[in-house]
Amino acid sequence: MNKIPIAILGATGLVGQRFITLLQGHPWFEIAELAASDNSVGKKYGEAAKWQLPTEIPERVREMQVLPSDPAQVQAPLVFSALPTDIAGDLEVAFARRGAIVSSNASPHRMDADVPLVIPEVNAEHLALAEVQTRRLGSAGFILCNGNCTTIHLVLALAPLHKRFGLKRVLVTSMQALSGAGYPGVPSLDIIDNVVPYIGGEEDKVESEPLKFLGKVKNGSIEYADIRISAHCNRVATRDGHLETVSVEFVDKPSPGDIIAAFDEFRGEPQELDLPLAPAHPTVYRREKDRPQVKLDRDAEKGMATIIGRLRECKVLDYKFVLLGHNTLRGAAGATVLNAELLYAKGMLNRAGQKSVEQAIG
Repeated sequence: MNKIPIAILGATGLVGQRFITLLQGHPWFEIAELAASDNSVGKKYGEAAKWQLPTEIPERVREMQVLPSDPAQVQAPLVFSALPTDIAGDLEVAFARRGAIVSSNASPHRMDADVPLVIPEVNAEHLALAEVQTRRLGSAGFILCNGNCTTIHLVLALAPLHKRFGLKRVLVTSMQALSGAGYPGVPSLDIIDNVVPYIGGEEDKVESEPLKFLGKVKNGSIEYADIRISAHCNRVATRDGHLETVSVEFVDKPSPGDIIAAFDEFRGEPQELDLPLAPAHPTVYRREKDRPQVKLDRDAEKGMATIIGRLRECKVLDYKFVLLGHNTLRGAAGATVLNAELLYAKGMLNRAGQKSVEQAIG
């Protein structure tokens, strides 16, 4: 089988490193190009990257030369973007106009009207926006985004509830791990013996992105879900794993048993298509009174699931619960790769011998 050559933008950063570990040996994709900032260009990857993960850098990747993040020099048809927010916007468009399909973890285009913002178990049908986007760009390329690391796990928990019972209001407080700030992250003297009750731009993303994820495609655009969400976001001194406490109000209030059944039974296209990175159970409900916990549960289902527990009645809304998710796996690089796997399984990757976007969607 001929694998699809892929490029990683922002390859030396923490999410870029996660891309490498997830894509090395992938059955469908092969790492062909690595790109990063100017101070890394021309170096071997092993020299340019300050490796932060417990596994070794794959030997082949270690010896690869780092390229500039330039669509004229990076030629792979499929591009994974871990670019910083301040440069991702224009660069991702340039790659899409060049004809690349960009699976992005960056935030600038998530809320663009014709950019699919996708969690494959939740809203795979939003890929239909890709056809609208290719017409606007005048190219076979397009941008596909995953959400914010906190939002993805929140939406995975909300989606089965909204689908079955309808949601009206959501209150969420996050306790977010240090790796969510990238490397080198938060200075030690700011976080040791401390909780920082502010993460720039985070609360706006957590309040707005779920409405697009849970919305419906109508006439080439998204009709946002009619849910009111209020978020508090905090940085805490854990390495990986975002913990969130959530209260919800329903259109039709279910029983606790119905809610737990919705979590237990939730599946989507990744499970039906048996995508390589798909968790068998995207939402896992723990019955213990003190779970989920960050150290014990963040790596469940290869770090690709949302772990939920402590469901109980809420005296303000209807119910409340706790959720946990791995922020750099399902919340970042893993989400980006799973989105690309969905494109592959649906025949939407534009290269020789594969269907065009129009054929795949039509």
